[in-house]
Amino acid sequence: MSRDNKSGYTHFGFEEVPVSDKQKRVAGVFTSVAAKYDVMNDVMSMGIHRIWKRFAIDLAAVRPGEKVLDVAGGTGDLAREFSKAAGPKGLVVLSDINAAMLGEGRSRLADKGIVNVPVTQLNAEKVPFPDDTFDLITIGFGLRNVTDKDAALRSMTHCLKPGGRLLVLEFSKPLSAPLAKLYDQYSFKFLPLMGKLVANDADSYRYLAESIRMHPDQQTLKGMMEGAGLSRVQVYNLTGGIVAVHRGFKL
Repeated sequence: MSRDNKSGYTHFGFEEVPVSDKQKRVAGVFTSVAAKYDVMNDVMSMGIHRIWKRFAIDLAAVRPGEKVLDVAGGTGDLAREFSKAAGPKGLVVLSDINAAMLGEGRSRLADKGIVNVPVTQLNAEKVPFPDDTFDLITIGFGLRNVTDKDAALRSMTHCLKPGGRLLVLEFSKPLSAPLAKLYDQYSFKFLPLMGKLVANDADSYRYLAESIRMHPDQQTLKGMMEGAGLSRVQVYNLTGGIVAVHRGFKL
């Protein structure tokens, strides 16, 4: 019988684990890959992840003076662009639950001369900011690693100002069967091999491939965002649905 987080178990890739264990195990994955994370993104996506992120940045449409929270912001590539758009009168906060990833982000922002982006370690399920704080909250390639996705969506939504928007950039479900078959071959053979060769860590990249398969599909995530209190939720499929951007607005 399948068990979910309501009965004390959740998914870590294809494996069922106690809810209390998942956060620690995900932390182990990202601590392991932090130093090679950007290099592996380029290898895994053949550079296409930069196009996906550019689409999300353009869709976010950050305006001067806005307040932005980047959740699971990792190495800071989204926060960097948001900071440029928000300008000196705006505020962009880079956050991540993983200290190693956050350290990489802080260093990379500093290397680019960006010193006006506060960095904070936080859990997406319990965002520690007051309600109605941010104009925009983003979570890029991080929601699938959250133990309680519904709690995270609610928490982020509470922190949005009325009319503010939540943007989720995440791997999703290919829209055609032939593409899905090719994608499976790529994910379960190529990714662990590249993880071993480039990052000396095949297991972490096998988990990442499995976590993508366990993530809700486009319409399910849309419904979850609506259930969290967001309206006008739009879905933008990229690369045949391999990646999707969901954007919703707080009532």
